[in-house]
Amino acid sequence: MNDQALITLEGVTKSFRTADGIASHVLENVDFALREGEIVALLGKSGSGKSTLLRIMAGLVRADGGSARYRGRDIKEPVPGIAMVFQSFALFPWLTVQQNVELGLEAQGVPADERAQRADAMLDLIGLAGFGGALPRELSGGMKQRVGIARGLVTGPDVLLMDEAFSALDVLTGETLRDDILEMWEARRIPTKGILVVSHNIEEAVMMADRILVMTSSPGRIGTEIAVNLPRPRNADSPAVRALIDQVYGLMTMRPVAAAARKSWSDALPQAGVARIEAVLDLLAAAPFHGRADLPKLADEAQLPDEDLFPAYEALNLLGLAQVEQGDIALTALGHRYSHVPHMMRKEMFGQQLLLHVPLAMHIRAELERETSGELPEKQFIESLSENRESDAAQAILETAIEWGRYGELYDYDYHTGRLRLPEGAHIG
Repeated sequence: MNDQALITLEGVTKSFRTADGIASHVLENVDFALREGEIVALLGKSGSGKSTLLRIMAGLVRADGGSARYRGRDIKEPVPGIAMVFQSFALFPWLTVQQNVELGLEAQGVPADERAQRADAMLDLIGLAGFGGALPRELSGGMKQRVGIARGLVTGPDVLLMDEAFSALDVLTGETLRDDILEMWEARRIPTKGILVVSHNIEEAVMMADRILVMTSSPGRIGTEIAVNLPRPRNADSPAVRALIDQVYGLMTMRPVAAAARKSWSDALPQAGVARIEAVLDLLAAAPFHGRADLPKLADEAQLPDEDLFPAYEALNLLGLAQVEQGDIALTALGHRYSHVPHMMRKEMFGQQLLLHVPLAMHIRAELERETSGELPEKQFIESLSENRESDAAQAILETAIEWGRYGELYDYDYHTGRLRLPEGAHIG
């Protein structure tokens, strides 16, 4: 690796305006450089702006402020030296594999004979020799993603941007494809000089990257950078790799001091349903964990991706049922008790913890108690929550609060009328 920058971002900001005219700040003052000879992994929770940042680098979205440059030139539109691989394969179903791979070359005005020759060579390199005449519907998911990667690499880009490129695949297929790309990279069988991988998978990031960047949320910023000084190929079970995975889990589950101290009723809530929260709690309480687990091992046991599990960890921590620290999770005394009581007592305990630790649930309950009718429209709460976030995000927060509050029997909700109301027999006024 050398210090020659392929892509540089300086002070990049990006906002999107919602349908009701409110600006939602997705990225703020992002500084970043992708240098020649390195693979960088970009991690962050859902909503941290990872994909938006990638699209700015690809020239698909323009930043509102700051600068984005490729080899010193402003990125204002897609440029020939940068290619992108998408999570959803993004293949044209009516074109053959060969035709899909040739698209980028055709856009560059490459003659037909040369296009065919280069596409054939790339399909052979990526392990799809003989499939050029097939249609996408005839391929497995792993083969479709190989086509997407071949289409990105066939133009000979300096930079390959990969947006959750393996997340739509089963674990074994994703690992195989990842290892194949790393083998081509290490053997210099592809011309690409830098790779940026956006991922939710912490192990994937540790296995691939020379550097890992962890983004914070609301708005998205580069929070932490970790250098991965381990030779490739890496053994996922080696102590050094497992230690690094634990370190990244610790960073991903660490709450910022300001966020931990903040207690506003309009705070965001982790998007985790009660069933998921209790399933993770019960898994943690049972053997072999008995109330304490290394987060990567718990994720392996749950057989769920990190992006599905992080909200459940946050919810358990928020509700006082577990503590998450430095890549480990442990049930509190209350969490242990919760895991052993019958369903009806769980509901009561859940409601008590909502009133103690979730300001939005407290606020909804208090507002309903002040109403002589004991009822209020959900629209009132959505409008208040939308004052500093997109309406879709506000809706998602309220839906979580409604599910939690109904389970804890703090309030009821009528799905036909969109109205919240106190449970029968509750205090009014």
